[in-house]
Amino acid sequence: MSQLEFEKPILELEGKIAELRHVSSAQGSVNIAEEITRMQSKAHKLLQQTYSKLTPAQKVQVARHPERPHFKDYIAGLITDFTPLAGDRNFAEDNALVGGLGRFNGQSCVIIGHEKGNDTASRIKHNFGMARPEGYRKAQRLLKMAEQFQLPVITLVDTAGAYPGVGAEERGQSEAIAKSIESCLRTQSPIISVVIGEGGSGGAIAIAVADKVCMLEHSIYSVISPEGCASILWRSGSFAGEAAAALKLTAQDLYEFKLIDAIIAEPLGGAHRNHDEAISNVGRQIEKYLGELTPWNGHDLVQARRKKFLAYGRNL
Repeated sequence: MSQLEFEKPILELEGKIAELRHVSSAQGSVNIAEEITRMQSKAHKLLQQTYSKLTPAQKVQVARHPERPHFKDYIAGLITDFTPLAGDRNFAEDNALVGGLGRFNGQSCVIIGHEKGNDTASRIKHNFGMARPEGYRKAQRLLKMAEQFQLPVITLVDTAGAYPGVGAEERGQSEAIAKSIESCLRTQSPIISVVIGEGGSGGAIAIAVADKVCMLEHSIYSVISPEGCASILWRSGSFAGEAAAALKLTAQDLYEFKLIDAIIAEPLGGAHRNHDEAISNVGRQIEKYLGELTPWNGHDLVQARRKKFLAYGRNL
């Protein structure tokens, strides 16, 4: 498992437990079960203590953990008959923003989300989850399809932000994001959005303007990355920790500000420690919201969605 700095004492203890188990299995005459149990209890308590008081900067590290479940893991765990749909019918296919048709608990739906990749080759293929304009134009195409066939939309957000490269800017990155936001606001189908890792800037909100927006417990959602904020305000990336605290980017902060509808619990120690439990928790929340939004009236959905986002910042 990849190491987070603040997790080192826990991982060291878990390493010792693994060594003791190996010794116990290799030398059947040596009974060290009690010692293993004692150390397991200690590791569990240390994990609870650590994760009960994470700082915003530490939450950023957990949200970015390379072993957190990604879009493809949620598809495998929650969606059956998933059929990816490629291309924006204008320029190219974008692999950072993946979308298609599938069934959630037997209900046909459109699923859209960022995929970061889980090894060097897949991360390069998916551009580390940073979508180009054609990705957001593909999302617009899928939203129109959802409306046409009266299908609910599920979006999974996990990106540091939209790709800022020259080519992306030349092809109208900001326009594509703005149009994607507009499409979300106008789509006469229910939209449920879950921030499963990073929710970075316009790249995230482009597919997160939804009837129901929720976040995993240790995910983040912000207008700019802590490093970007620090480089602007403090002229140094070394102040990223202070920037993370000032940005109020944690799920707990955003729920308090009434910017999201719910916080989804993660397994103890973060989603990267137990993929199945994290994916199951997300599935239950999506199921709850689909039940609340079905059946739907398209016109009423759009009006309620617009009212929801126009009210941001007015109820503090």
